[in-house]
Parts: sequence; structure tokens; C-alpha cells
Amino acid sequence: MRSLGFDVQVAADVTEAARLLSAAPADRRVALVDPRFVGHVHALRLGLTDPRFSAAAVPGALTAQPEARPALVRALDAAAADDGIPAEPGPTAADGTVPGRLAVVMDAGGTPVQRPELGSLVAAVPTDAASRAAAESGLAAVDDEAVRLRSAVKAHDGFFTTFFISPYSRYIARWCARRGLTPNQVTTASLLTALIAAGSAATGTRGGFVAAGVLLLLSFVLDCTDGQLARYSLQYSTLGAWLDATFDRAKEYAYYAGLALGAARGGDDVWALALGAMVLQACRHVIDFSFNEANHDAVANSSPTAALSSRLDSVGWTVWLRRMIVLPIGERWAMIAVLTAVTTPRIVFYALLVGCSFAACYTTAGRLLRSLTRKAERTDRAARALADLADCGPLNEAVATFGPRLGGSWSAPVTALLAGALMIASALSQPFGSWHTILAAVVYAMFSGMAVSRPLKGALDWLVPPIFRAAEYCTVLILAARSDVPGALPAAFGLVSAVAYHHYDTVYRIRGGTGAPPRWLVRTIGGHEGRTLVVTVLAAVCARHTAFTVALTAFAAAVALVVLVESIRFWVSSGAPAVHDEGEPA
Repeated sequence: MRSLGFDVQVAADVTEAARLLSAAPADRRVALVDPRFVGHVHALRLGLTDPRFSAAAVPGALTAQPEARPALVRALDAAAADDGIPAEPGPTAADGTVPGRLAVVMDAGGTPVQRPELGSLVAAVPTDAASRAAAESGLAAVDDEAVRLRSAVKAHDGFFTTFFISPYSRYIARWCARRGLTPNQVTTASLLTALIAAGSAATGTRGGFVAAGVLLLLSFVLDCTDGQLARYSLQYSTLGAWLDATFDRAKEYAYYAGLALGAARGGDDVWALALGAMVLQACRHVIDFSFNEANHDAVANSSPTAALSSRLDSVGWTVWLRRMIVLPIGERWAMIAVLTAVTTPRIVFYALLVGCSFAACYTTAGRLLRSLTRKAERTDRAARALADLADCGPLNEAVATFGPRLGGSWSAPVTALLAGALMIASALSQPFGSWHTILAAVVYAMFSGMAVSRPLKGALDWLVPPIFRAAEYCTVLILAARSDVPGALPAAFGLVSAVAYHHYDTVYRIRGGTGAPPRWLVRTIGGHEGRTLVVTVLAAVCARHTAFTVALTAFAAAVALVVLVESIRFWVSSGAPAVHDEGEPA
């Protein structure tokens, strides 16, 4: 217990335990452990030191953080007053110790008590010589340090990460833990390494490209290490979860920019490809987020397609093949690193666009089949999450409130698709700076508002947010590419980066259970339809003039400033959720 940071005191009975608990500082975590406890230190660590849970228990031990201590005090006081919880355990199948029974009382009183899965780890309170011998035999048979190292690695990860990174990164995590390094420090080191890699790629030299590839792989190793360090040492934090979630995107997109700058030094302008790769990757993620939010709490959440997927999971090689097909972050970064070192930025982006397009088609097709064959009833929470992910601004709100309401289960995705296709087609077909493009943006705002005029509970309504993302991002990309204005594409890259950050920030707030960003923020930055309209107006006013680049840059800076200030304020506040992402989408 002392090795886990607790001051140990012995209580003779429940009354004395209540007294000692009351004397402990109010801001401290406390724990009650049966003196006969036999088990691995890591079992106690999992049960008593995980900061994510206000109360937790393993057989014979119970812990409470400051927010759960009143519930523990009430349970102890009741036990001391009427002897409702005897100091000696009874011979029951459940945990009959005092800590175990107190945990039951706390659960019944509305304070949830987390009970971690221990696997092969031993945690027991033997009541006789035979059970003690069995517990001690189990204790000797299992190396809890080996279990701790294994459990530091995600249970479900990509092929490249599982077989080429995790076998040694877990030992780097242990090395960091023994030297007092925190996951946040490793996360920051990963970001800095990726930024140096982007800077190396920006040199445009073969040596710079080779160094960039090596550094990008090193950044990914550190990216895996920070999560493994958090799991190894149970150093979870809200700030750390947010940094890990947002830095991954910042690293990848900064590297795209570095490759584009390096190519430009060699006389090859690939900014359109870089922005296209970012747009495609962001849209893939939105598809993942929208589908998961629409279905994670749906009723009757099953389908023949899902059943087939479950059957395929029983065949090992198909699991790894399907994980590789979706080009997750490990495979994607490995491909980028190798191609950077041996080819050119243009080839890197071609490979990214082809690979991510195939992955997007594969995953989206599977999700469409699941949605069409699943007889699920989506909840109000899911509809609210999809509406928040849609990121609708004042124009959409006005149309949804005062405009016509469409009927039919497919009306929302079909209307959104028609609106998005019209917007993209207009940007492609009309001369740059045409006022007809502005008219198309107005029509887009009207029809996209009609698409969200009713709750998004249809089978395919999860497609609405990604359609809006594709329409907005592609419009910015197309107008910047067709402008022939120097610097327009890099400025557009900055604008899409700022908006994409806002969309990722929305996702992680929803995942944490605190809801989307405040409505004032969404209204201030215009919503997807407002920003699309602003960009078309800027293109018309500043047609074929360097002022278009200046205007795009100013717009991007304004959006980034508002979004970042609000995001940082929220995530460092006490109300921020503890989001711990154990899976990597696409």
C-alpha cells in the first residue's frame, strides 16, 4: 500500500475505520483494505489508484476519491451505528469483506463503484488455510509485471502497431514511468518530433525527406508510448486525453504542409493534393464518428452484415486484413514515412489519396449495408449528437425553423447530398469569382437547413454530417485551386485546418458526455453553410487578385483564434470530460 502512495493505518473495527477516515485530509483519496488480503500489487494498483473513477473496488479493497468520500462515510456511519455491516465477513459467494459490502452499499446509494477486470491477477481474502494456500499459489504463478506490460498495450490495434511498434514501445513506456516522466510530456515530445519531421520535409532535399520519414516513425513510436505509459502507470488525465486526441491530427496535417513546402522548393506545386488528402482524411473520420454516435446506444442494434463481421472475427487472418484495409494511423504513417524517404511528395499524396479513397469506400459500404439491414430505433441522444456534428449555423437554423419540413426516412441524407452536389458542381463549373456560385451557396444553405429540419433518426441520417463536411471542405479546395492566385491554396489549407480542428473538438466533447461546443461559438464562426457562403463571396469580391489570399488567410486566422481560445478554455476547465480514446478511427 505504501508503494502505491497510501499512508497505512490499522483499524480494529468499523467504528475506528470511520474515525480514521474522518481524520484524513478532505482532498485525499482513501482506501479500506482487509488485512487478510492476498494478491498482486498490480491488482491493488488497478483497483485503488485509477484516477478516472471516483470509487473502485477489488475483492477485499475499496477506494474513494474526494467526491465519493461522503458516500463512503455514510456507509461506514451506518455500519458503525447499527452493526449492519459486520467486521467479520460471512461465507458468501460474493465479496463478503467489509470493503466489499461497503461497495455494495455505495452502489445502492447512487455512487457507482468501478470493479476493474483483473484477468489472471490474484485479489482474494482467504478465510482458511486451504484458500490462503490456493491464493498464494496463484500469486506465485503469475508475473504481475508481465501482466502490467501486456495490459499497457491496446487490446485492439492495427497490424503495424501491434507487430512493429508495441513489442518494444511498452518497454519505453516502463522506462519513462521509472524516471517520473508523464504521458503529457511524451505526447508533447511526439508533437515536437513530428513538427521537426515536417520542417525536414520542407527543406525539399533528399536528405531532408529521409530524415523526415525517420522522424515521423519516431513520432509515431512516441505517440504509442504515451498511451501505454498512461495505462502502465494509470496516469490518466483530461488534459492528456485532449492533447493526445488533437495532437495526432496536428502532427499529420503539419506533415502534409511540410511535404507541400518541400515540393514547392523543388518546383512542384502539390498544395492541392495536400489539401485534398487532408479533406479526405477528415471526411473519413467524420463518417466514423457519425456512424458510431448514431448507433452506439440504438435499440435492436444488429444486422446480417454485423453478424457476418462477427463470424469473420473468428478467423484470425481476416481480422488483420480488415484492419489493414482501412489504413489506420499506424499503416498510414508507415506508408507516408517510407514513401517520403524513397520517392517524391507528389507520389506520397497520390498514394494517400488512392489508399484513403479505397478505405473510405470499403468502410462506408459496410456501414451502409449495416444501416439498411438493421432494424434499429435511434435515440434522442443520437439525434442530438448528429445535429451537433452537422455544425449548422444561423442560416440553417432559420430555414429549419421557418422553412418547410421534409417527410420520409431518407429525406435528410438525400436533401443534404443534393445540396452538397449542387455546391461542389457550381464551384467546379462556374468561372472563378462568378456570382452564380454565391447563389449556389445560398441554395446550399437553404436545402441543408431543410435536411436538418427534423430529428436525425433515419437509417442513413448519419450521412448528413460527412456530406456537409465534404461540401464545405471541397468548395474551399476547388475555389482556391481554380483561383490561380499565389498563396491561395496554402491559405485554404489553413482555413480547412482551423475548421477541422473545430469539428474534431466537437467530436471529443460529445464523446466525453458534455455535449457540443456552445451555440454562440457555432454561430460566431458561421456554421458550415455560413463559412461556405463567406468563401464564395470572398472569391467573387477578390477574383483573380492577391486580395483573395489575404482574405482567406484573415478568415482562417479569425476562425482559428475563436475556436482555439474556446477549446483551450473548456479543456483546462474543471468541467472537461475525461476522454480516453482506446481506438483509432480510420
